[in-house]
Parts: sequence; C-alpha cells; structure tokens
Amino acid sequence: MSKLPLVDGINKYIEEKNIYFCMPGHKNGKGFIKTKEGKKLYDNFIKGDITEVDGVDNYHDAKGIIKEAQTLLSEFYGSKKSYFLINGSTSGNLAMIFSVFDEGDKIIVERNCHRSIYNAIVLKKLKPIYLKNKFNSEYSIPVSIDKKNFINVINNNRDAKGIVITYPNYYGICVDLNKIVNIAHKYGMKVLVDSAHGAHFGVCSSLPQNAIRLGADIVVMSAHKTLPSLTQTAYLHIGDKAFQSDSEFEKLDFYVSALSSTSPSYMFMTSMDYARFYLEKYGKEHYNELINLCSKYKYKINNIRGFKILDMTDINSLNYDNAETTWECSLDITRYILNVDLGYSGHKLCRYLRENRIQCEMSDSRNVILIFSPFNTEEEFEYLYEVLKKCPLESIRTQKNDSIFLDNELPKIELYPYEIMNKATRKIPIEEAEGNISAVQIVPYPPGIPIIMPGEVINRDILNIINQYIINERSILGIENGSITIIDV
Repeated sequence: MSKLPLVDGINKYIEEKNIYFCMPGHKNGKGFIKTKEGKKLYDNFIKGDITEVDGVDNYHDAKGIIKEAQTLLSEFYGSKKSYFLINGSTSGNLAMIFSVFDEGDKIIVERNCHRSIYNAIVLKKLKPIYLKNKFNSEYSIPVSIDKKNFINVINNNRDAKGIVITYPNYYGICVDLNKIVNIAHKYGMKVLVDSAHGAHFGVCSSLPQNAIRLGADIVVMSAHKTLPSLTQTAYLHIGDKAFQSDSEFEKLDFYVSALSSTSPSYMFMTSMDYARFYLEKYGKEHYNELINLCSKYKYKINNIRGFKILDMTDINSLNYDNAETTWECSLDITRYILNVDLGYSGHKLCRYLRENRIQCEMSDSRNVILIFSPFNTEEEFEYLYEVLKKCPLESIRTQKNDSIFLDNELPKIELYPYEIMNKATRKIPIEEAEGNISAVQIVPYPPGIPIIMPGEVINRDILNIINQYIINERSILGIENGSITIIDV
C-alpha cells in the first residue's frame, strides 16, 4: 500500500495548530499573508517554482532581475555588494572563509561558532586560534567573548589573517562588535561575522545595529531565522573595505557559485527579495509594535513566581561589569531568555510548553529561548502568559546540579584539525583519556560550545566537566557509550 509518511506527518503537525516562538521567522506563513505584496507571493509560490528561462535572469550570472534585487539588498543593509544564498548560511560561511584565507593561514575564531565555520577551517587547512567565551553562572548562560583573552590572543597572534565572530549568539547577546572591528583592523585582520540570527538588526533604534554598518568586512545572515523568508535562505554582505581589487570579488563570486546548487530555487530567491522589501517598507513600524508587546509581556511574566525574562542588567550581573574581561554588550529584545529559578529545569519547562502547543527555539538547564517576529500576535503572547501562570512548578523541579560551566582555560593545541583527518583513531573509556589528543569535537548541547576541539589535548579539567554533564544526563556530542575517540599515536 502506498504511503506518504513525510506529507502526512507535516500535515498532522500543521493541524495541531501550534504557536511558533521559534524559527522560521514567517511563523507558519503569517509573514507572507500580513501584507498585500506578501500575500500575492504566497498565492503564487508553486507557480513561481521555475528555472532560468528567458526574462527571469540567471543566479550564476546575474544581469537582470536577480542582480537588481541583490543591489536593493546591498543598499538596504549598507554593504558594498550583497548576495542571495540559496544553500543557507552554511554556504555563506564556507564561501567567506574560502575567499579570505589561503591554505595554512592562521585564523582567530570564537569558540561559539557554528559547525560550518569549523568545517571550513578543516577543508581549507587553516590554523585556528580559539577565543574563550565568558559565562554568567547565576543564570547559566554564555554571555560573550572574554575581553582579556581576546586582547591576549590578538597580541600573541598578529600574523593571523582574520577573525570570525558570532553576532548575536543563540541567546540574542551581542558583543561590542565595533570595538572588536577597530582592534582587528589596526592589525590588518579582516573581521568575518556569522550573524545568522541578526538579519533584522538595525531596522529600528531599539535593536542592535547590523554587523555591516558596525564595520565588519564580510557578514552572513540567515534570512529565514527572523524574517519572512523560506527555510534555507540567507544573505552574504561585503563591507566597504573588505576587498580592494576586482580579483578578490571574482574569487568570492566563484565560491558563492561553486557552493550553490546549479538549479537555484526561485521560490527561495523571491522570498529573500520579499523579506528585504518587508523590512524596508514595514519593518520599523512593525518591529516597534513587536518590541512593545515583548516589553508588556516581559513585565507580566516577571510577576509569575519561578520565572524571569532576562535583560542586560541581569546578564551583566555577578561581577560581569569588570571592564578588563567583559565587553559592553547589547541584547536582541525580540527574543526571550526565559529563566527558571534555581532548582527548576529549563528542559522540563520547554517540554511543558510544547505539550501546550508552544514551540520554543531551544532550552538549557535553566533557560528557554523563544524567538518572536512581527507575525506573532498579542493573543499568542497572552496565551504564553496564561500557560506559564498555570504551570505546576513541582512538575519542572529538578535535583540535578545546574552549575556546569566552561569558564576554564582552553586546552592545549597539539595538532590542527585538518592534520587529524588522515590519522588513525581509536575509542577509549573516558576515565583513560587524560593526556590523549581528541580526534573529535566534544560539544555539550546546549549551549553548543565545544569544550574540546580535534587536535587538542584532553586534560583533567575537561574530563571533570564531561563527567558533570554525564551525571546530569546532558547531551554531549562526541561521547559515545562512555568513550572518547582519540588519535592513535
């Protein structure tokens, strides 16, 4: 008997009428039908699934309507040149690293980067120097880059060709990017930014500024994460001073094309064009309305026992105002960091919300992340408030130790990641791993920040952290049945 498991599964999911406080930004299509321009696109999506016929331009040699749309994108964000990415931010991260760095170059990279950045480093045979992330232990969240560590890394690696920064992080926290850019440029280093969650930045004064206008050289933004655009769509922007010659642009053009499908989706491209148009025509007004809703319900939720929506005052608490180690950060206030009191579980709260049809972006031991867009209604915010108010706190209580942090010194680099690709490996029990070289990333999720990278030496501090995650039944990528994969020397 013929079946449609994927079709039936998606239809069933849609019929459950969930409320989406997660990606994608169009919130189950509402971002398209909210405007007359978007509604027309929505009605014609399937009819617009065409190929490169006469009159609709060619993605790989844009001279007509695609080029015009990308020029409008560039003008809106303030870049020298912008690209539509039909293979997601992953292809953009790969393209920007491949176009800037040569094999063997040294690269300074934030520890909190997306895995596509690390994949590009391996594929291009680069030599990474990692930046520490700073943590707020009171609320169990990664805050930013450790400023003191950043200055030391810059001073000790002036031969590095560039830096990769995440802006914002998954929690919506933004490092002082302009200061980082100014320091890096002083030493002739390019600043590449994974701004996957920041495509809406700069649309109104209450939001952080977009990374290009803060001086970054190359920026990748996921259109689908926060904007009314289809999943797998993203933007790539080039800053005014990033490239000085046509040959550098040609190199980037090559990698963008090489890492993209030869059958680009016009549905993807038209949704990206619409997302830019939406921000330009409606964005300021609609985002201000959203921010007012976020503020109104933040106040209401903060009056419910056991819950707190964190703001920058909270995030900068607990001695995080130390100018030597901490940047002045900003926060994307169109998302909630919904924190639970000590003794309660963010994971259990997330499950409770999902049982009540509220789809959240992610959870960790003490927090649930909810991502909003202008297409979330006040009725949905009110429903969230009512569900939280009715939450039986005993049902989300936990006996597990929540105080697991990665604020230790980074491990010693013995081999660069690309050097381990052809090395023999073997699995050994965790308790025997001290002093060995890891062959894999070991990544507790959340927060998704590697505690050890391929080529780094496993030390006692790392093992203690791993064991704490295991005791608390947390997910750790790179650990299999109590074993770690090491280089067989």
